Amino acid sequence: MQNKVSRRGFGKSLGAAAMLSASTTAGAASKRARAVGTPQPNYYQFPKNFLWGCATAAYQVEGAAREDGRGPSIWDTFSHTPGKTFENQTGDIADDQYHRYKQDVQLLKWLGAKIYRFSISWSRIFPEGTGKPNERGIEYYQRLSDELRANGIEPFATLFHWDLPQALQDRVGGWESRDTAKAFGEYAGYVASKLSDRVHHFFTMNEFSSFIDLGYAEGRFAPGLQLPPARLNQARHNAVLAHGLAVQAMRANAKAATKIGLAENLTSAVPVIEAEPHIQASNKATRFLNAQYLTVIMEGKYMDEYLHAQGANAPKFTPEDLKIISSPLDFLGINIYQPTYIRAADSPLGFVRVKEPSSFPHMLSNWLFIGPEVLYWGSRHVAEIWNVPEIYITENGCSSTDDLTPDGHVYDTDRIMFLRNYISKLHRAVSEGYPVRGYFLWSLLDNFEWADAYSRRFGLYYVDYETQKRYPKESAYWYRELISRNAVV
Repeated sequence: MQNKVSRRGFGKSLGAAAMLSASTTAGAASKRARAVGTPQPNYYQFPKNFLWGCATAAYQVEGAAREDGRGPSIWDTFSHTPGKTFENQTGDIADDQYHRYKQDVQLLKWLGAKIYRFSISWSRIFPEGTGKPNERGIEYYQRLSDELRANGIEPFATLFHWDLPQALQDRVGGWESRDTAKAFGEYAGYVASKLSDRVHHFFTMNEFSSFIDLGYAEGRFAPGLQLPPARLNQARHNAVLAHGLAVQAMRANAKAATKIGLAENLTSAVPVIEAEPHIQASNKATRFLNAQYLTVIMEGKYMDEYLHAQGANAPKFTPEDLKIISSPLDFLGINIYQPTYIRAADSPLGFVRVKEPSSFPHMLSNWLFIGPEVLYWGSRHVAEIWNVPEIYITENGCSSTDDLTPDGHVYDTDRIMFLRNYISKLHRAVSEGYPVRGYFLWSLLDNFEWADAYSRRFGLYYVDYETQKRYPKESAYWYRELISRNAVV
C-alpha cells in the first residue's frame, strides 16, 4: 500500500527530523564541552609510592675546599692546572653548599622532593686518603642528613663522585693501584659506621666510565692521564674491585636495614626500530658495551667476548676478585642522558651501533643527544638482563642557555621539553612493571660542571656565582607541579 504524505506532512516530518538532528548535535557538542572543561585522569600518573628528588655531587656544589680539615682531591689539582677547565675556573667555592646547606634543603622542600642524592668528599673524611679520619668532615654530612630528615627528605649518599684524594694519586698512582681499592673499602666502612643511622641508602661509585675513561684514558678529566690499554684496563678492574670491597665493608659496619647499590651511566642501548631482531640486538649490546664495569659487577665474570677483544691488554684478576666485585646489591642506580642506537646485524656480536647523523638534535651540551626512549630501554634492559629488584634513575637532566631576565626569571622551556618527554618514557617502564622506584633530576643547582666549569648550567635553580643567590627557573615550577600531581604535566 502506497504511503501518501502531504506536502504539509512532509514538511512537518522534515522539521521534526531537523530538530532531532540539531538536538542530538547540540547534545554531543555539550558533552564534548563538558569533557573539554572537566579535568580527566592523567594517563602519565605514577604509583603513589614513587619518589621524586634531585641530585648533586660534593666537588660540584660544596666549595669550602680548604676548610675544616679537608684535604685536596685530584679535582682541586686538575682545576688549578691552567688550561684544564673552562676559563681555568675551579670548584673552590662552587655553590657554597657547605655553608648554605640549610637554604638548599629548603629549595628541595619547596619543590616537594622526597629524596636527595648527594656525594661525600673522600678527602673531607680522610685528607690523606687513609689513616686518621677527620671528625669535622663526617660531622658535616651528619648535619646535612639530619636537616634533610627534619624536612621530610630521605638522604641518599654517594661515596665516590670522582674526587679522589690527591694523596692517593701521588702516593700509589690512584686507580692504577689495588692499594686505592683497599683504601676505598676502609673509607666506605668508616662512613657506613658513622652515617647509616641517618642514611639508609648508599651508592658506592658514580660513573666508572667517566672517572676512569675520561680521567685515565682521554685525559679530559682529573687526573688528566692517557694510559696505554693494558694499564687502563687494570685501572678499570681496580675501580670495580674497590666497589666490591666497599659493599663488603659497608655490610660489616652499617646498620642492619642499610641498602647498598651503585650509580652507573651505563651505555644505554636502544633498538633503532622497536622490532624483535633489534630489541634482541640492543639487549646483547647492553651487556657487551658495559662489559668492563656493570656487566662484571652484576654477573661476576668478564664476558669472553670482552676478554677476547682486549687480548694481551685484558686486566689481570683472580677468582677471588670476581667474587668480591659481584657482592650482591640491594638496588641499582642508572644515570641516563642519551641513547646509543643499535640495530641487528649479521656479525659476531649480532649488532652494530647506528651513528647519529650531524642533524641529530641535542641540548646545549653537544654530547647530549635527545632520545627520550632511552629512559624506557635503560630501565627495561637492566631489569630483564640482571633481574634487578629495585632501580633508581640517579641522574637525568640537561643543559640550557638559561638566560636570567632583568626581573629574575629563567624561561628554560627547552629543559621542560626535555624532561617532559623523557619522564613520559620513564612512565612507560613503570607502567609495564619494571621496578623503577624513584627519579633524581640532575641537578638541583647550577654548579661546577667539571671541565666545562660554570659554562654549562644543568640546575632547576639558577645560581648567581657572584652573590650565591638562587633563582627558581621555569623548570623548577614545572617539576614542582609534576611532584605535586605525581604525574607528567
